[in-house]
Amino acid sequence: MPVLAMVVIVLAVMKVAVAQPISNTTTNTNKPIRSYCDSNEAMSLATFFSNLNSTFSQLRSQLSNTGVYYAQAQNLENGDAVYGVAQCRNYLSSTQCLACFDVAVSALEPACGSANGANVFLDNCFLRWVFLSLRFHLPLRFQNYDQIYEDPQGGSDVAVPAICGNESTSQPISAFNQTVEELLSNIKDATPRTSDFYIASTRQVGTVTNATVYAIAQCVENASNTICKNCLNTAYNSLSSCLPANEGRAINVACFMRYSEFPFFHNNQTINLIPYLAKGNSSKSVMIIGVSSSTGLVLLILALFLWFRRQLSKSKVVGKDSSELQGTQRYSYQHLKLATNNFSEEYLIGKGGFGEVFKAIVDGGIVVAIKKLHVGFRAKKEFENEVNLIRNVRHRNLILQLGWCIHGPELLLVLEYMPQGSLDKFLWGEKKGTLNWKQRSEIIFGIARGLVHLHGEFHIKIIHRDIKSSNILLDKDFQPKIADFGLARLLPEELTHASTRFAGTMGYTSPEYATCGRLSEKVDTYSFGIVALEVISGRSCNDVNYSGPRMEYLLNHAWQLYEKDMHIRLIDEAIDPNEYEEEDVKKIIEIALMCTQSPASLRPTMSEVYIMLSSEPELEQRQMSRPTYIGAYRRIHIGGS
Repeated sequence: MPVLAMVVIVLAVMKVAVAQPISNTTTNTNKPIRSYCDSNEAMSLATFFSNLNSTFSQLRSQLSNTGVYYAQAQNLENGDAVYGVAQCRNYLSSTQCLACFDVAVSALEPACGSANGANVFLDNCFLRWVFLSLRFHLPLRFQNYDQIYEDPQGGSDVAVPAICGNESTSQPISAFNQTVEELLSNIKDATPRTSDFYIASTRQVGTVTNATVYAIAQCVENASNTICKNCLNTAYNSLSSCLPANEGRAINVACFMRYSEFPFFHNNQTINLIPYLAKGNSSKSVMIIGVSSSTGLVLLILALFLWFRRQLSKSKVVGKDSSELQGTQRYSYQHLKLATNNFSEEYLIGKGGFGEVFKAIVDGGIVVAIKKLHVGFRAKKEFENEVNLIRNVRHRNLILQLGWCIHGPELLLVLEYMPQGSLDKFLWGEKKGTLNWKQRSEIIFGIARGLVHLHGEFHIKIIHRDIKSSNILLDKDFQPKIADFGLARLLPEELTHASTRFAGTMGYTSPEYATCGRLSEKVDTYSFGIVALEVISGRSCNDVNYSGPRMEYLLNHAWQLYEKDMHIRLIDEAIDPNEYEEEDVKKIIEIALMCTQSPASLRPTMSEVYIMLSSEPELEQRQMSRPTYIGAYRRIHIGGS
């Protein structure tokens, strides 16, 4: 279900083509509920329709990829440009998204004809196009697509009447109204702080009823934090007028908000709001030391029982026979063997600690990466772990698992193919120095977004344990995707940390995990800080710097420069100084150093890291401690159990 948005065109300049009333008999239909057509006609119809169809085709192709909910495309043939944006709600599958997109296209084309701008809103998606003739003089702000979209004065916070259900709630009105207002207020505040501007949440109505309210908020993915915040504030005020209607939608070009007493997404698709609403350092967890009352003791016993039952349930899932694994396609061994010419060297594209990776073409033309794990019980155990962990993970910054295969001792994963390869090749490998600052900063943001999703937006907390530059893969547009989940671990929500044997890569792992086996989400935070410093400097964390008065690893070198307020010197000399603002670079270096502090309690959570990265360059002043670095060649005692 696509959502198309362009923040520059104010709704007032468009004429209404469709405004469907809401039916409360269906909760998730692909029926246009509001659409607009520009009042002007395209000048060259032949060029317009050709470019429009091409743009639609590009949008649909992007949305056909699993985990992709936002697409933008353009066609500039013959000096005329058609720009398109489409977005789906994140609770949809790829098939459902495409179905909504097709409905949106079929709704706009006959309704708006050759209008040089149009958009349509559905419950599950949003689509828009704009046609601009570049052969004629146009105002400056209409000559560049990115400027058009990012213009904050484009009507993103213009009040548009909400679309309300035609029946009142069946629940007690006062309790229902209070529940809806509190839930909408929370997702209004939380959504701009998430990595993909999307929140889905539920809340029980009152205390004496089993009724539940469902709500989502979503901003257009390419919008700024400010645009998202302003738009949702307006949407929230508009949607409040619907109460006590049993459902309502607030629609704008930059955001969408909806509530309903009818379910329109699954319960396991909700997102924990707490990390995005907590004041101060939300990473600090409260641990109960003792219980002084019998009531508290009962609650503690109950909590331990529930935790044990959940762990038992999870262990049954992870430990079950791999032949029963579900959720992704099971490929035949002969099919994969044929696609890789018996796993020959000519198809080999990489090697890792758990196996080899081959490039292949399957299913009649889909380019994939096939990961062949080493033979043995340990490999099978890690294989089951990886399949079970990531089979349902869908995020633009996490590698997508397409399928798997078990053939005797042979264990294979079928993953989406990343044409640019791993990040380390661009930092100190054969493609060293080819990434510009914009690409590097987007890579840092993307890694942070992926970790935010793993730690707090998925229905279980996943700790990767092996974040490093060689495990960050780049797509054709140099967008990063976190790969290699063979070491990933589940951390129950009730625990702040767990003890385990060390498994990871020295130089990237945190001191408390490497030396004591103390595992928490802050292990990934530490690794992120190291990778961010590598991206900025173009240096490996385990390479020693010989240019200074003494030999220093990257983290130590970065800290020395920071203490002297000279940390801008850390930036890779291959980057053109005209490409970046010094304050922006210094801010990211400081955030990276925050991530590497010890003890772990001093490090921010990844949701806090992403908020800091997205904020203004000037950071809140906080005292930082010198980080502890355990390099690849230091001898340490590994503890844990």
